[in-house]
Amino acid sequence: MIININYKRRGTILHKSSRLYILLVCLLGIAVLLAACGQSTGNSSSSGQGEKNNTSGNVPTASSSNASDSAETFIFQAGNGDVEVPKNPQRIVDLTNFYTGYFLAIGVKPVGVLSGAMENPYFAGKLDETEDLGVDPSPEKILELNPDLIITFTGSEGIDKLEQIAPVVAIDYGKKNYKDQIIDFGKLTGKEKEAEDWVAGWKAKIDDLKPKVQAAVGDKTVSILNPYSKGLYVFGHNYGRGGEIIYDEFGLKAPPEAQKEAIDSGTGWASISLEKLPEYAGDIIFTCPWAGDTSDPKIVYDSAIWKGLPGVKAGHVFQLNPHSDTYSDPVSLEAQLEFISSSLLSVQ
Repeated sequence: MIININYKRRGTILHKSSRLYILLVCLLGIAVLLAACGQSTGNSSSSGQGEKNNTSGNVPTASSSNASDSAETFIFQAGNGDVEVPKNPQRIVDLTNFYTGYFLAIGVKPVGVLSGAMENPYFAGKLDETEDLGVDPSPEKILELNPDLIITFTGSEGIDKLEQIAPVVAIDYGKKNYKDQIIDFGKLTGKEKEAEDWVAGWKAKIDDLKPKVQAAVGDKTVSILNPYSKGLYVFGHNYGRGGEIIYDEFGLKAPPEAQKEAIDSGTGWASISLEKLPEYAGDIIFTCPWAGDTSDPKIVYDSAIWKGLPGVKAGHVFQLNPHSDTYSDPVSLEAQLEFISSSLLSVQ
């Protein structure tokens, strides 16, 4: 009987152990299943975050809320090398002054620009709601605008600090002509069609005006002269002030010395003394005071040498705007084209 009792107890214990074992196995299976699901979800989240990190490059958290953040990126060849930039950037900070008009011409309004661009009369009404960053903004001030792309010049100081805020595209000033440059900016901003349309429209305007201007000017030479503290600057074909239009588009002639020093040299400008002015002055003169110093332009304009120039005597002197005609961006060029062509067509 004792044995039987022990057997029964053992059977009961075995039965209970078996049920407990089955229960433990079930619980373990459920735990493994839940762990697998959690791991899968974690991997998916991690993969998504990894993708996001890969497409955002080194842009810090400050830029993570930008509209372009969820977009893809691509590699843009800039003056500072290959730069990973967002497609269709939405918050561009332009630190160049001289390239702001390129963005405006293709329908892109920067969120921040320098004071020089703000003061350009040709940009009036086009930079509403754009922040004036002053002359030399600090990285902290730029960071406040939460940019997703920053434009500057190659060789500018502090590019490494700007790169901690957003991708930086540095431009080699004057390396590309304005038509190639606007196409380049069109690719950068997802506005290729707008850039191509601008080039086509510009070509149509030049094709219409060029024969009329050439007929009016004939064999007369044209100069671009700016008095400054040490004499005068003579400008050529690629340094603003209408040179791109006068010499490149209309194909007009510069005086031989100006051609050699400011155009054939490739520099786009030359510095001369007042005494050498007659060698560089054309039959038609475009001029304005130099905005880079505080010298008095009357030292030149009131001099006997200036007053004795054939172009001055004939009344073929046209005043440029020192605050806007120094620019050679598409917006400025369109305004210059109107002034320069009407001036040249008035020459008798």
